Amino acid sequence: MRCVIARFPFDLVKSEVEQAMSGITPESVTGVSVTIGRRVYPVMQVGEVITRQNRRDFTVAEMRRALTRLGFTCHEPRPVVPALETRADEEALGW
Repeated sequence: MRCVIARFPFDLVKSEVEQAMSGITPESVTGVSVTIGRRVYPVMQVGEVITRQNRRDFTVAEMRRALTRLGFTCHEPRPVVPALETRADEEALGW
């Protein structure tokens, strides 16, 4: 499937993306992520591997759109839950 990422056209195939990411260790996920095979990768890491471009050259939205069109499942970042400081905080929340 032809996808335009950072103003460059790429002919991407789902199996080729899976193969390219097969030997790559996932980085820690802090933002939007994508499931490829049994692993969860940051979208920007996948973009860097498959386009061979710097991460600053494309956006998360471009990569997410391309990966979704290829049939991969993208995930939103998890909300940050503030840590409870004391037992009193837990009791105030009814925990």
